[in-house]
Amino acid sequence: MNHQRRDALKAGSGLGVLGLLATVGLIKPETAHAAWNEKAFGAKSLDAVFDVFGAGKPAESGDVVITTPDIAENGAVVPVGVVSNIPGTEYVAIMIEKNPYMLAASFTIPEGTVAEVQTRVKMGQTSDVYALVKAGGKFYMAKKEVKVTLGGCGG
Repeated sequence: MNHQRRDALKAGSGLGVLGLLATVGLIKPETAHAAWNEKAFGAKSLDAVFDVFGAGKPAESGDVVITTPDIAENGAVVPVGVVSNIPGTEYVAIMIEKNPYMLAASFTIPEGTVAEVQTRVKMGQTSDVYALVKAGGKFYMAKKEVKVTLGGCGG
């Protein structure tokens, strides 16, 4: 028995049902943007992002660790990871100081989940990368400088 064919047929029929529901109007496209925080992603300064989240002045914490290369040879795809060792971590945001819009990514962490996220961001130039973590109703942050080079020379 070919299970791949059966799985493909199941997935295709599920997509067909979703398409039918969207056509009828029971599912609206704007529901896909329910988690989009336009003010946060439109913020152009660190303080503006903190204001949107109500973070005030978050405390720097050694329990929030940013994992990224010290030198990124290609600013178009810079790997960034954040690990929060603070119990009860609820939220993680990644911000790039010298980008036109500071907030690059945000993650809601479900209860009981390890607070470790990974993504790739675009960086136009050497900049500080910030991680903002919300845990137990308080905000914490970490900072790391990432050098972006054109030819991998370390400039």
